[in-house]
Amino acid sequence: MVRTLGVAVVGFGWMGRVHTQAYARVPHHFPGLSLRPELVAVADEVPGRAEEAAAQYGFAAAHRDWREVAADPRVQAVSIAAPNFLHREIGLAMAEAGKHIWIEKPVGLTAEDARAVSDAVTKAGVQGTVGFNYRGAPAVAAARELIASGEIGTVTHVRIRLFSDYAAHPEGALTWRYERERGGSGVLGDLASHGVDLARFLLGEIEALTADTAIFLPRRARPTGATAGHTRATGGELGPVENEDYVNCLLRFASGARGVLEACRVSVSEQNNYGFEVHGTKGAVLWDFRRMGELGVSRGTSYQDQPVSTVYVGPGDGEYAAFQPGSANSMSYDDLKVIEAHHFLRSIAENTPYGATLADAVHSAAALDAMARSAERGAWVPLA
Repeated sequence: MVRTLGVAVVGFGWMGRVHTQAYARVPHHFPGLSLRPELVAVADEVPGRAEEAAAQYGFAAAHRDWREVAADPRVQAVSIAAPNFLHREIGLAMAEAGKHIWIEKPVGLTAEDARAVSDAVTKAGVQGTVGFNYRGAPAVAAARELIASGEIGTVTHVRIRLFSDYAAHPEGALTWRYERERGGSGVLGDLASHGVDLARFLLGEIEALTADTAIFLPRRARPTGATAGHTRATGGELGPVENEDYVNCLLRFASGARGVLEACRVSVSEQNNYGFEVHGTKGAVLWDFRRMGELGVSRGTSYQDQPVSTVYVGPGDGEYAAFQPGSANSMSYDDLKVIEAHHFLRSIAENTPYGATLADAVHSAAALDAMARSAERGAWVPLA
């Protein structure tokens, strides 16, 4: 029996739109799901943005204040796609109101914030899903199974990269993303959080790390009006960039494996260059997000001069079959958010967590805090 679930979206920038579109698509790709999302409310503080969203996507109500969503009894589940500094306040309020939450990473500005939201969700007895979307790629699921099966032997080391140019332009506006109190740890929370989640998803727990960080564009112009995405600003008053453009981190895993995690938001010439290279005693597996449906796989008994083959993922990998009937058909970033939406709704329907949870967000945030401490002290930091 299919029942309706009232959902709301808080924060209607690009990510809020992606969440909304994912809700609309879930029944098409996962028709066996016992819940059908109904778009009840949308909230955004920018004048006119929520009303525009309601007109375009069919939300029943539009609000400037997210607190009206928390008070609405028709809303049973909420997507939180607001800026990082609002994650904790909104997450706590929604959980305390008994609403399930699908919240974007990094879930606040610190591990304390993530832990507070996680505890509130547990106390309220609701479900919480976190936007670590890259682990949902069918190729990543296939890589995890290949590693776990021992096909590449014992994992020795991994390199994880997250390079982007979204902040590379010197005229990029000094928005909340670059402020410590509202944007947190910069590229750590934005990109390295995904890297930590991929590391744990593929290789298990991180035991200790050491990191170095840098700010390469130290001053930007303040915007004169409302911003969305990565707006440029010229002629405005210059202000300081307070959080990190770049992080390089060495990892020690509980398994004994070693790793390198590198992330940068000002990498000229790099557009969403995200991926990993996992090496083992008998082979390797490689993934590039920009070629999302492919894996580079090396396995065999040659060891030296052993070739790498390109493997196209297909219906037996992850949730691929919900989107395409045969190998080598392309999937998109938005498809990964549909997979997340499915995990979120299935968690609610079955009262069992699926996909990335708030516990994963706490682990990631603890690693990010450790990176910041390590960069400040110039020392290895253990992770409890």
